[in-house]
Amino acid sequence: MTEDDQHTEQRTAGVKAYRAGFVSFVGRPNVGKSTLTNALVGEKVAITSSKPQTTRRAIRGMVHRDHGQLILVDTPGIHRPRTLLGERLNALVESTLGDVDVIGLCLPATEAIGPGDRFINEQLDHYPRAKKVAIVTKIDQARKPAVAAQLMAVQEMRQWDLIIPVSAVEGIQLDTLTDELIKLVPLSPAPLYPEDARTDETMEERIAELIREATLEGVHEELPHSVAVLVEDMIEREGEDLLEIYASVFVERDSQKGIIIGKAGSRLKEVGIAARAEIEPLLGRRVFLSLRVKVAKEWQRDAKQLGRLGF
Repeated sequence: MTEDDQHTEQRTAGVKAYRAGFVSFVGRPNVGKSTLTNALVGEKVAITSSKPQTTRRAIRGMVHRDHGQLILVDTPGIHRPRTLLGERLNALVESTLGDVDVIGLCLPATEAIGPGDRFINEQLDHYPRAKKVAIVTKIDQARKPAVAAQLMAVQEMRQWDLIIPVSAVEGIQLDTLTDELIKLVPLSPAPLYPEDARTDETMEERIAELIREATLEGVHEELPHSVAVLVEDMIEREGEDLLEIYASVFVERDSQKGIIIGKAGSRLKEVGIAARAEIEPLLGRRVFLSLRVKVAKEWQRDAKQLGRLGF
């Protein structure tokens, strides 16, 4: 018997066997995937927005319990790509879903199941090793009969390992969801990540995402696809407990640059205020935030520029 087997046996001798594994939430835009991830982790690790394709990386958030650990992987949405960026995001989703232990399809209680939901459900057949879970989200926004009807409709989609209704905003059934997901991941001799870890994102990546989240608010539907953010530098200001952050907001056209900046810089100022309000609590300190808007023409289709921007 190996040392790992001995540890596993010791774990399983207790009341609850220790389990640890990877869970990915999928679904259409704005069904609550990132909100659910943040609620389960207990900290904001993924930005949220009503805009399509808000999530662009496989963002990992860790959930810790005495009897197990979940690594929640918030991925970009499955979609039909129109650009090189879209192709790379789809490839990222495919590679991620091929490795996780559980896939949770999020379906809001507030909307009938549609073609997009069915398309994503069909894609799940490509990942036979993962257990399949249906999560009916936003139950706080629907009446009980509507929730019941949605649960029945979801049940007919496939043979699920688990169907559970939740509300991330109101905290309804989140502990139950966590416990049930832990039951579905493999036995483990130890946690896969340190027990104080909440995400494996670097601080620069988290700051860039918070700036992008602030930038997305209030812009029209097509612009979000064209926005990328890069933290260029972080400098301690001498003699003050203040961190200077210099970041660039990239768009694809001059007209988009004008939209982000706004009249006399008014909109960019609002973006900075909103972003700083999220960054300072994250860092636990005062921040000076400098934003510059730059044009990187057709960056979504340019392999070299995609690489520079982290894609």
